[in-house]
Amino acid sequence: MTFSLIARCARTGQMGVATTTSGFAVGSRVPWAAAHVGAVATQHRTDPRLGPRGVELLRSGCSAEETVAALAASTPDHRWRQLGVVDAQGRTAFFHGARVKPCSGAVQGQGVLALGNILANDAVLPAMVAAFDAAPDAPLAERLVRGLEAGEAAGGEHGQIQSAALYVVAEESFPYVDLRVDRNPAPLAELRALWEAYAPDIDLHVRRAVDPESMGP
Repeated sequence: MTFSLIARCARTGQMGVATTTSGFAVGSRVPWAAAHVGAVATQHRTDPRLGPRGVELLRSGCSAEETVAALAASTPDHRWRQLGVVDAQGRTAFFHGARVKPCSGAVQGQGVLALGNILANDAVLPAMVAAFDAAPDAPLAERLVRGLEAGEAAGGEHGQIQSAALYVVAEESFPYVDLRVDRNPAPLAELRALWEAYAPDIDLHVRRAVDPESMGP
């Protein structure tokens, strides 16, 4: 009952995850990423421990494929898990456990991976990747949001979505974008509104953190 988009921007090197579900607080469980390292989504009977573990595997030098294989091998409950990874070179990999409920799957593109379970139909994931690819010059966060919107327009999941999240890393150890919507009847519309309100001030927030003196008295 979750669909996510994990991606790396070839133009900026930013990486991130956008995700939505009919469950609660998806932003606290599914998306994980670190600048210059990679991005991970862990979903379906979600085990949030696999996200940080995946990031550390990537940090150690594992590729996306090696990271997914290690995560699946390290959890005795792998049959319930669905995992997606994009590494710092834009390589993608995924894992579906045998107990992941249909309609489920993954669609890979150049530096992008759409991942979902308990979807309404098989058109959802291809629509997400197509929307992401259609705007190569847009900010990564914008492309991720467009991907979620396209997935919902194509049918989304079987349940009514109520939470969504957008998580992007750039140059610093802290997230470039970290926006969450919970218990909302239209979480993607709210996520869109939050992103558009936040976008003009993103670099200002980074500057405040790394170079406060440049802000003046």
